[in-house]
Amino acid sequence: MREQGARLSWQLVEVTGPSMAPTLLHGDWLLVQKISSGAELVREGDVVVMRHPLQQDLLIVKRAVERREGGWWVRGDNTFVENDSREFGVVPDDLVLARARGRFRPPRELQRSVAGVASWAASAVRPLRPDRSLSRRLRAR
Repeated sequence: MREQGARLSWQLVEVTGPSMAPTLLHGDWLLVQKISSGAELVREGDVVVMRHPLQQDLLIVKRAVERREGGWWVRGDNTFVENDSREFGVVPDDLVLARARGRFRPPRELQRSVAGVASWAASAVRPLRPDRSLSRRLRAR
């Protein structure tokens, strides 16, 4: 996923697993902005895609909670899943690959009514912005 220079590129990735619920659900799609040199575009509260520090062939999605010496402290939004910095520590900048910018939630079932389609459309596409209140709450624990 790395690009040379300061060039930015975009990609779609699918979310699997419950670690980012309720923000992201299993099966959601993310529009991510790849970053070229570590975590230069990442801010506290951003949702990021990174290589797992202990299993680098595995890509994971987490929230960047706090900048620390050596990289980012990351957490999942689901407090019951501990596969985050509580388990593996700080994530080095070179393992942070992309910043999530938007979420697309595919329909769970075929919508048969206009109201059903309208309801799905209103909630299907959302930008992902840093949730600073969440990052402060996670850091305080």
